[in-house]
Amino acid sequence: MTSLGLYLFRKSINKAEVSRKTGLSPSRLSELTLNEKSHLRVSELHLIAKAIDVDVYDLLKAISEEEHRSDMEREGI
Repeated sequence: MTSLGLYLFRKSINKAEVSRKTGLSPSRLSELTLNEKSHLRVSELHLIAKAIDVDVYDLLKAISEEEHRSDMEREGI
């Protein structure tokens, strides 16, 4: 699961609802939340933030912190 996926999961945010509100296809949203090799575009980040009613900066910060936490766990720190 990606840092975006963990964020949505921890906040109990329904991905189908996000997909509907953003216009992103369910398959693209699944890729962004499950595939570590996927690349989140700034435009997608903006759409998702708007759909879940959070500031885009706050969402970026949260997923960046999640990514940092995952890196630390992988390194055993």
